[in-house]
Amino acid sequence: MSNPKALPCGEVAIRSSPSVPGCAEVKSWVLAVAVLGSTLAFIDESVVNVALPKIESDLRTTLAAMQWVINAYTLCMSALLLVGGAAADRFGRRLIFVIGVSIFAAASLGCGLAANAEVLIAARVVQGVGAALLIPCSLALIGAAFEEKERGAAIGVWSGASAIAAGAAPLLGGWLVDHWSWRVIFLINPLLAIPTLSITLSRVPESRDPDAPSGIDWPGAVLAFAGLASLVYGLIAASDLGWSDAAVVGSVTAGALLLGGFVLAEGRSRSPMMPLELFRSRVFSGVNLLTLLLYGALGGAFFFYPFLLIQARGYSAAAAGAAYLPFTLVMGVLARWGGGLVDRFGARWPLIVGPALTALGFVLLGSGAGPLSAIVLPMSVLALGMAITVAPLTTTVMNAVPAHRTGVASGINNAVASVGSLLLIAVLGTVALGAFNRSLERHLEGSAASPAVIEAVHAARGGFVIPPMPASLSDEERRRVRSIIADSLSTTVRTMLWIAAALALASAVSAALTIPGAERPARAPARA
Repeated sequence: MSNPKALPCGEVAIRSSPSVPGCAEVKSWVLAVAVLGSTLAFIDESVVNVALPKIESDLRTTLAAMQWVINAYTLCMSALLLVGGAAADRFGRRLIFVIGVSIFAAASLGCGLAANAEVLIAARVVQGVGAALLIPCSLALIGAAFEEKERGAAIGVWSGASAIAAGAAPLLGGWLVDHWSWRVIFLINPLLAIPTLSITLSRVPESRDPDAPSGIDWPGAVLAFAGLASLVYGLIAASDLGWSDAAVVGSVTAGALLLGGFVLAEGRSRSPMMPLELFRSRVFSGVNLLTLLLYGALGGAFFFYPFLLIQARGYSAAAAGAAYLPFTLVMGVLARWGGGLVDRFGARWPLIVGPALTALGFVLLGSGAGPLSAIVLPMSVLALGMAITVAPLTTTVMNAVPAHRTGVASGINNAVASVGSLLLIAVLGTVALGAFNRSLERHLEGSAASPAVIEAVHAARGGFVIPPMPASLSDEERRRVRSIIADSLSTTVRTMLWIAAALALASAVSAALTIPGAERPARAPARA
C-alpha cells in the first residue's frame, strides 16, 4: 500500500493450495515474475499523475481529456478486475498473466506514440484491460506455487519490492518528464515486459483452480463497464455542456439504469462476479462504503495535486514526484505496525482515527505555499492516516465473510476502491473546472486589464494549465496573466483537497456506525 494508488486488499494471502508438481524448483522465478508484473501496473498508476500537466500542455488539450487519461484506465480495470481473476482460475493463471502483460505492453507503446489525446485515451482503455488480467494473476501465481507456511514471506517480498518500485516511480517519472518526455514513462513498460514474458514462458508452470466455476459472468462485466462508462461520460461532459444538457442527462440516466441492471443480473447469475448476499453483512457493507469514500478522496486529491505543485507553485515534474516520497516512506515504515493495530485495539478505532488523520493531511496539503520541505509534514500525516487504516480495513473485509469467500470479498473491495477513484475524479473535475473558470472571471472583474491580458486569461478556461503566452504581451502583462491563473489554480485545488478531507471524514463516520467496537469482528461461519 506504499503506492498511493494501490488497492486496499492487494496483499491478502491467496487461499489456493499449490497445484503445480515440482513447483518448489521454480518458486524464485514465480516470485520474480509476480514482482515484475505487478510493478508494471503499479509504476504506471503512480507515475502518470505527475506527467498530466505536461501531457495537457504538449497535446494542447483540456482538463476533461486528462480526466479521461486517468479514468479510461481505471474504468476498464475496475470493471474487469473480477473477471480477470475468474478467467485466471478457470483457463490458467500463467496463460491469462501472459495475455495481460502482452496487452499492457502493446497499449503502453500506443500511449507513448499517441499523436493526440484521443489516441492516448484509447490506448489507456486497452492498458486497463491488460491490468485487469495481470494484477489478479500476480498474487495467484504466488498462491499456486508456495505452500501456505511459505506464502506470507513470499508476499512480503512481493509487497516490499512493489513498494520500492512504486515509491521510486514518481521521482524517476518526473525526472524523465523534465529531461526527456512524458512519452518515455509509457515506453519503458514494453522494455520491462520483455523479461517478464520471457521468464514466465520459460520458467513458470501453468496452474488452475479445479474448483473454479464453469462460467464467467460476462453479462455482469458488460453491464458494469457500460454503466460506469456512461455515468462517467456524463459527469465529465457536464463541465463543458452543463448539467441540463440532453446528452449529459441521458448519459447519466443510462448509466444509472445500466448499473441497476447490473445489480439485477448479479442477483440472478449462477456465478456472479459480485455476490449480493455478501452485502447482507452490515460490517461488509460498511467497510466497502468506507473504501468507496476514502479511496475516492485519495484518487481525486492525487489527481489534482500535481497541477497545484507544477502549474501554480512552479515545481518541476521531478520535484512534484519527490513530494510523494514522504507518503511512500512513512507507509512503508509503518506497514508492519499498522498490521498489529487490529489485534491490540480491534478494527473500529483504527478505521475511525485513520481516515480522520487522512482528512487532516488533505487539509494541510492545501494550506499555503512553501518549499518542497514544507510538504513533508502534510504527506507524513496523510500517510500515517492511511497506514493506520489499510491493514484493519483488509482484516475487516476478510473477517466479515466466510473463509471460502475471502477471495471474492477482497476482489469486490479492490473494485470498490477503483470505482471510488473513478467517480470522484469525474465529479471533482467538473466541479473544479467550474470553480476555476469563475475564479478567473473574478480576477478580471474591475481590474482594468488590457484586452490582451483578458484574452490570454480566457485561453486558460477549460484547461488546468498556464497556456503559452502570446508574443504580443509585455513582460509585466505575462507576469500578471501567470499570477491570475496560478492563483485561480491554487484556490481551486485547495477547495478540491477540502472536499477530499470531507469525504475522508465521512468514511470515518461510516466506520463509527457500522464497524463493531472493542473486539475484532468475528469471521462469518464457514461453509458446512
